[in-house]
Amino acid sequence: MNIQQGLRDRRVLNKNWSLVKRHNALSQRASIIQNIRKFFIKRGYLEVETPYLIPSPSPEAHINPVVCGYWFLHTSPEICMKRLLAAGYEKIFQICRCWREGERGNKHIPEFTILEWYRSNIDYKELMKETEELILEVSESMGFKEKIKYQGKEIDLSIPWEMISVNEAFDRFTNLTLKETLEMDVFDELMVERIEPNLGIKKPTFIYDYPIERSSFAKAKAEDPSLAERFELYMGGVEIANGFSELIDPDEQRKRFEIENNIRKRLSKPVYPLPEKFLNELGQMPPSAGIALGIDRLVMVFLDKDSIDDVVSFTPEDL
Repeated sequence: MNIQQGLRDRRVLNKNWSLVKRHNALSQRASIIQNIRKFFIKRGYLEVETPYLIPSPSPEAHINPVVCGYWFLHTSPEICMKRLLAAGYEKIFQICRCWREGERGNKHIPEFTILEWYRSNIDYKELMKETEELILEVSESMGFKEKIKYQGKEIDLSIPWEMISVNEAFDRFTNLTLKETLEMDVFDELMVERIEPNLGIKKPTFIYDYPIERSSFAKAKAEDPSLAERFELYMGGVEIANGFSELIDPDEQRKRFEIENNIRKRLSKPVYPLPEKFLNELGQMPPSAGIALGIDRLVMVFLDKDSIDDVVSFTPEDL
């Protein structure tokens, strides 16, 4: 065996095959992200970048930010993007990295990629329509067209998609009413165990009108203030996106942040300082709607992968 052959054999032996086998998925992931950008640019959205490191996160009872020095890695670009809306930006989007402490599983990773977009003078119903149009257009651009297969089942992406209220979902898939689940504090448990696996199976599904207690950033419905103008999108039983008509009342937003911090205190979790600059500017924000969409999960569903590990270049365990 000559020296060159020996070097080639050594390079083959030294290859990280877990990275090699992701090559096709990462190529398709890049195309999906490029097509997402095209969609928004074509519609006149401005792509923005906001800081990853922030002095105070938005307090949420069950989401824990990663501490970095005296500041925090953001769990979402939401606060900064809404400050842009308050400053007069009308249509903005961002694709960025986010961090959440302790999130790990087949569909969770502590550092992940998110798409967020915000638009003034629309509500959550119009945002649902735009979400349909985005995913269908990206699917067609990738050659998937109107039907994709995920975990042995065919999902029909043709518009309109299925819609079900949270009230209806609890009536259909559990033996408790929405009110009873809140009183018994089993809302989240039943959502995960009974409802989510049934959503988005034949067609993508919007589940909408969440209880106000589970909607710290969303506007209350005028006709029923116990509910919020919030929705989530599911495809193949996987939560893909979370959107809502934005709460633009700074006093009400402060009150909701304080409720979240009080829950954190009861759970013996750190309590966070409130984002005062955001609260001071919120009153200047026009009626708007915004949404966070998980890029990693969308790629999972498009590529028929059962684990988020298959669609990212590195997992925490690879590092």
